[in-house]
Amino acid sequence: MTDYTQRRPYNAATDFVDGNVVGGRGGKLAFNDGARRLTYAELQAATWRCAHGLRAFGFRQESRIALLMLDTVDFPIAFWGAIRAGVVAIPLNTLLNADQYGYMLADSRVEAVFVSAALAPTIAPIIDRLPRLRMIVIAGEGADKAIFGRHEVMLFDEILSHGKTEPWTAETLSDEVAFWLYSSGSTGAPKGTKHVHISLMATAELYGQGVLGIRADDHVYSAAKLFFAYGLGNAMSFPMSVGASAALFPGRPTPDAVFELMRRERPTIFFGVPTLYAAMLASKDLGRGAGSDRLRACVSAGEALPAHIGAQWREKVGVEILDGIGSTEMLHIFLSNRPGDTRPDSSGKPVPGYDARILGEDGAEVATEEVGELVIRGPSAAEGYWNQRAKSRGTFVGEWTYTGDKYVRDADGYYHCRGRTDDMFKVSGVWVSPFEVEAALVSHEAVLEAAVIGKEDQDGLIKPKAFIVLKPGYTADAKLLDTLKDHVKDKAGPWKYPRWIDVRGDLPKTATGKIQRFVLRKDETNA
Repeated sequence: MTDYTQRRPYNAATDFVDGNVVGGRGGKLAFNDGARRLTYAELQAATWRCAHGLRAFGFRQESRIALLMLDTVDFPIAFWGAIRAGVVAIPLNTLLNADQYGYMLADSRVEAVFVSAALAPTIAPIIDRLPRLRMIVIAGEGADKAIFGRHEVMLFDEILSHGKTEPWTAETLSDEVAFWLYSSGSTGAPKGTKHVHISLMATAELYGQGVLGIRADDHVYSAAKLFFAYGLGNAMSFPMSVGASAALFPGRPTPDAVFELMRRERPTIFFGVPTLYAAMLASKDLGRGAGSDRLRACVSAGEALPAHIGAQWREKVGVEILDGIGSTEMLHIFLSNRPGDTRPDSSGKPVPGYDARILGEDGAEVATEEVGELVIRGPSAAEGYWNQRAKSRGTFVGEWTYTGDKYVRDADGYYHCRGRTDDMFKVSGVWVSPFEVEAALVSHEAVLEAAVIGKEDQDGLIKPKAFIVLKPGYTADAKLLDTLKDHVKDKAGPWKYPRWIDVRGDLPKTATGKIQRFVLRKDETNA
């Protein structure tokens, strides 16, 4: 097992890329995006060219570049090429708008943005606002340099062609910043979260190998994209740590698209989020293995997995879902259920190598079954937020990371989510978790998705309000809404039922599938 605490010369590309070639896996498939395939030897050669190309165009160690790239084989080449060169790679969410990109590109002060051709038109309007940006690099077919006007534009293939296929890796340190990830912004503006070289191997060994048991013969597919922490581990650092392979998909992971890929790629491990699992369960196409006759493991993170979704998935698909919780700040999952040891409505127990505490408002550890804030200690914690001193101090306190999640620990040591710290509210003096009410709502056959917030009634008292999306074939009449209220009373408790139910076509979410309750609260305030 790697020593994650010792400060030493280390570059993550040496382990994840070169290690597979040295280990005799150079001819083995690393990535397949449906249009192109990449072996480990081809990946190594491409990252050498990328690293040399970056240096040839004046990017030096600790320079920063943004990666606004779809999930194709270009992503790992650019990511590992930058890391090999000691250049800080900053993957960006591919589902945002121009103003959001303008904020992150200005905030990070990147010198270049590597962008997939399909996404280039989105950022073209804001490039003039970025005086520090000196180069745009377009990857993929259909590149149109003209949309960026007078700015210097290169094709990704041109960067690679300027690089030599010669071994070279920058002299970096294990605790040197290697890449950033912007937080999903579920509670406000995203924050640049700085991660060091050794953290990738920490999550790969402790969770990927230690809990999930990923092997060299695995072929994985993550519906969660590479641009954020969960997907980055699922489809890149985990399989690469053992010489496994990953299927990449540049499109939107709708149930139909996922089923098609599952049938074509036949993955052994599938990574999703609760929203996607619920949508797949609602599809008539769901069957054993969800389309893959080799499927042996499924993982969920992003939000707590409702018990009924886990139970229905296991019944219909034949594979249990390992639910866990991770964060951008900790890079991946730190609490998880285990194969053969899953507890409904639970995030499981701490991943070996991580410690967990639940603290009350006074900062002291709470008793069993009491609600408090979850704090985590482990080797993959971020160095801090970029230019966010106060928020860094409030989140990273010594060795402990404050997650902002409310949890309880039961008598058997399993951890249960009770929502975000700022989502909790009291009804009749008792704390109510939105997740409890949401889980009760979606356990009804008519409800596909649900979100719950606290709202003042006519007496100024806080009561639950629900926002729901119905499954096809159901009508939002008074009878159904009354039935849902009674259903929550029965499942969660009589004081927790929603006094108001708003039926919508969809709910606001981050790109990672997390429901943005703060948007719903804001809508209510402005109503």
